Amino acid sequence: MPLDILTIGEALVEVMRTDIDQPLNEPAPFVGPYPSGAPFIFAVQAARLGLRSAAIGSVGVDAFGDCLLQQLEADGVLTDGLRQMPDQTTGVAFVAYKADGSRSYVFSLGAGGCISGDMLDPALFAELRCFHLMGSTLSISADGLGVCHEAMQMAVDAGALISFDPNLRPELLAPDAARKAFAPFIAASDVILPTEAELLQLTSASALNKAIDTLLEERPDRVIVVTRGAAGCSVYSECGGLDVLGYTVDEIDPTGAGDCFDAAFLTGLLEGKTTLEAAQLANACGALAVTEKGPMAGAKARIDVERFVQSHR
Repeated sequence: MPLDILTIGEALVEVMRTDIDQPLNEPAPFVGPYPSGAPFIFAVQAARLGLRSAAIGSVGVDAFGDCLLQQLEADGVLTDGLRQMPDQTTGVAFVAYKADGSRSYVFSLGAGGCISGDMLDPALFAELRCFHLMGSTLSISADGLGVCHEAMQMAVDAGALISFDPNLRPELLAPDAARKAFAPFIAASDVILPTEAELLQLTSASALNKAIDTLLEERPDRVIVVTRGAAGCSVYSECGGLDVLGYTVDEIDPTGAGDCFDAAFLTGLLEGKTTLEAAQLANACGALAVTEKGPMAGAKARIDVERFVQSHR
């Protein structure tokens, strides 16, 4: 059976500080591991919404790799694209949270940074409906960037919808280098899901409307979704712009909210929803994602999302 959604990238577990404003360069408690990695959070949310999803990546043959594999299998995410590497340890992200809502990271990518062309099984791309890429993955290495180019071309050849979230990570790739590296993926994308800051940075535009106009002039049929956190999102297409309000929730852990948002928006499009309906679903999933500790814990099943929306009308 063909996949609805496929993605590729860093497979990780996350180990996080227990309290706010505990820097990573001083002794303090951690909690974890939690299964993580932006592409895999995305794939899990899509699966919990009822789509057939998969992610391509690598883990070590170790307890952290088992942690991620067990979660994927529990959620029904196809693991055919996940390679186990006996000579590498599973990737780890160490995360600290600040009072202003920002986060700092130390990455030990290990197997998570190992993506090669021999992992691109044509069977995963056969009749694929949507291929989603993230800037964090493109930022890992030059070799990985080349593999993502190859994967994107396979998806284009399969007739898949191409989606891109810039997910800028300055600790992995400087903004100027990211602008150059991401350009071919932005050009090929049917759906782009940036923050306003990312969009301005990657287009070198002086204002949001100018960035939107440039991208729509290049591809009038594309959809641009500017994510705004708790405020919701703005959706732009050749039909104009639309602001879609978000939901007010108590934030516990923001990691993964953008990945859950992306998965829900694309799920909505694949189900034939309007861009407004897809954005409303995405806002709900993004809000729910921050309500539990652990990157995948807040990625909710369809029934839970629907109950949340009904209770917040």
